[in-house]
Amino acid sequence: MPFSPLAVRRNWLFCAVLLAGVVLRVVTMLGFRGVLWFNDSYDFVRIADDPFPHPLRPSGYGLFLWALKPFHSLMLITALQHAAIVGVAGLGYRMLVRNFEVRRTWAALAVTPVLLDSYQIELEHLLLSDTVFTVLVFGAMLLLAKPGATGWRRAALVGALLGLASVTRTIGLPLFLIALLYLLVRRTRWPVHVALAVTFVLPVGAYATWFQQEHGRFQMTGVDGIFLWGRAAAFADCDRFAPPPDIAKLCPYGAKDDRPASSHQIWEDNSPTGWSNGEAFDEETNARAQRFAFWAIKNQPLDYLRVVSYDFFVRTFSWHRSRYPTVGTEARYHFPTKPAARKPDLPVLGGGDRREVVDEYSHGTGRTHIVDPYAGVMRDYQKHVSVPGTVLGGVLLVGAAGIVWRRARARTALFWTSAVALLAVPPVTVDFDYRYVLPALPFACFAAAMAWSRRVPAVLPEPEPAEDAAPEVEPADA
Repeated sequence: MPFSPLAVRRNWLFCAVLLAGVVLRVVTMLGFRGVLWFNDSYDFVRIADDPFPHPLRPSGYGLFLWALKPFHSLMLITALQHAAIVGVAGLGYRMLVRNFEVRRTWAALAVTPVLLDSYQIELEHLLLSDTVFTVLVFGAMLLLAKPGATGWRRAALVGALLGLASVTRTIGLPLFLIALLYLLVRRTRWPVHVALAVTFVLPVGAYATWFQQEHGRFQMTGVDGIFLWGRAAAFADCDRFAPPPDIAKLCPYGAKDDRPASSHQIWEDNSPTGWSNGEAFDEETNARAQRFAFWAIKNQPLDYLRVVSYDFFVRTFSWHRSRYPTVGTEARYHFPTKPAARKPDLPVLGGGDRREVVDEYSHGTGRTHIVDPYAGVMRDYQKHVSVPGTVLGGVLLVGAAGIVWRRARARTALFWTSAVALLAVPPVTVDFDYRYVLPALPFACFAAAMAWSRRVPAVLPEPEPAEDAAPEVEPADA
């Protein structure tokens, strides 16, 4: 889609949405100088100062920050994150129109939530891994779904992107299985599957090996059991079911209805997990927490299903946002009126405190400077422009209906199942959080657009095989 007056006229709706998205991000950069901080942000900065495999979360985003450390600029990070989302939205629109034969109006509407949703823009301004993760997984699935024979080179690039995404956020791991299943449905030859698997395993395996060298465990993190304990702590009833003596101390405090959110129970003061700022969970604690979680789920499967279902169906698709998992956490997803209290003397895993790790990285305090009227514009904008969960649910239903009633099912299903996986895995394994919803939004919108807003020919033309692959068999409804 070359830039010319004719191209602008033909794609006027997309150009208007794109311009609005760029302007909103520029206003955000002017209104909130630097970055917006989250509790996890300091861990990522500590990784960037002196890379190491973090025991609580994958270090991929920290390595991204490490690559930018020579610039000592927090504003550069936010600028790149904003630009990356705008870029992937532009690429997605181009592919919808050119490669997936979606009408221009529907293609523009499909990328509108990504470009204009206020919470998406605010998330890009936070020093968190979600933006980089979204770009990696969405870029990988766009490349995988591109029409034509999928050669081993293309599959290798897709595998590498998904591997990098998985060392950024572990929720990228199930997306690899979705990609592999897609290739099986498309009936590609085995070298393509091997290429996808090898390039995916390389970064994931290399990271797990690095983690093993530092922590003695061949894993991505050392808290899989801890997080699952938090999920089980929402419903575990140690009065009705007596736990084994070796895990009895992990029984959550208080009545079920009065307990904090699953994720918050892990980190609260005097938690049964023994959490303390600046200290990692040891292997024994993680293993005992995992045993407790499995014990609770085995004894109370219906309670586990109830908790997961409520988070997935009610919290995810509600029209109004609630202050969950805590008032303070949800407040971080709103443009602030003043810089958040940062507790600069809190210790950070890996050494030092918050003030020290930020100063080493940015050669400054890292304090967010809030400048009006720009900041006020974005705060007002956020009050009125966002995608409610109910709308997201409706978009998913439209995509699901398209998979059932329309043709071109495989590519539609690739994006639809990716969206559902991104929404479902956190409630199943950890907890619900609003920032976990946003990476699923572009997948859901693209699935709906690809299913219903194009005219699918009765018989698809035979693709020309790539030079590096044997021809694949692609059904007419693929």
